[in-house]
Amino acid sequence: QVQLVESGGGLVQAGGSLSLSCAASGSIFNINAMGWYRQTPGKQRELVAVIISGGSTNYADSVKGRFTISRDNAKNTVYLQMNSLKPEDTAVYYCNADISHTLTHRLNYWGQGTQVIVSS
Repeated sequence: QVQLVESGGGLVQAGGSLSLSCAASGSIFNINAMGWYRQTPGKQRELVAVIISGGSTNYADSVKGRFTISRDNAKNTVYLQMNSLKPEDTAVYYCNADISHTLTHRLNYWGQGTQVIVSS
C-alpha cells in the first residue's frame, strides 16, 4: 500500500506563484513516474505535468513555460512549481504515481487532491 500526501494548495492572485508537493510513502520498490492532474467541476481530470524515471518531463500545452515539475528521488517526492498563474488554472490538483512494489507488481495511486484558486 502506498499513500500520496499533497500540500501547497491555496489562494493566489493572477500572475502569482504557488508550489505543490506530493510525498509517496509505503512499500515502494520503484517509482516509475509521478505527475500532476487537475480537475474542475463538470470537466474530466486532465494531465498537467509528469516526470518519469530518467528525469524526462511532459507538460500540458496550457502550462508550458509557466509550470515546472521536479522530483526528489531520495524523498519520493514530486513538486509542481506554478508561476504566472491564470484564473483558468483554478482546479483541484491531484498527485499521481506509477509505482512498482516488486519487479512484477505495478500499481497506480492518487493523492487526495489540493485546491488551487487563482483570482482575477
